[in-house]
Amino acid sequence: MNRKILIGFFTSASLLVSSGSFSQSLQDVVLNVYKEPTCGCCNGWIDHMEEHGYSTAFHHPSDINKLKDEYGLKNEWRSCHTAVHETGYIFEGHIPEKFIAQFLASPPEGALGLAVPGMPIGGPGMEMGNRFTPYDILLINKDGSHSVFISVKNAAQQL
Repeated sequence: MNRKILIGFFTSASLLVSSGSFSQSLQDVVLNVYKEPTCGCCNGWIDHMEEHGYSTAFHHPSDINKLKDEYGLKNEWRSCHTAVHETGYIFEGHIPEKFIAQFLASPPEGALGLAVPGMPIGGPGMEMGNRFTPYDILLINKDGSHSVFISVKNAAQQL
């Protein structure tokens, strides 16, 4: 596992995109993940990200909703965990790694990050056998607007 308990953010990693998946060079790419200490689905999502080459530093803030407020996350965008990439982009909820890599390869101007509101069954960390609930990944913007980045219609689309 690549888990680290760290304080702070990292800014010096260079990013490469190869074969449609996110990879790093020179040093590990770190996601700072803010979650409740007892959240098992958050741990499942962290495992998903680490399986795809990311390092994580997880934090357990005393008031996670206050933290989400400070990052500008509207209630309608929220899920159980908030990940902050070393570049400052925010990834809220159970977003499959491949869509984070796609976003990081070419972040839209004015973007705050991506969000999967709620906790859809079948997303990374929310696996429940063969059950799956289609969901939207939102592109969230610094101006408070959002649009659909991609609609995930089935479990296979997440791979």
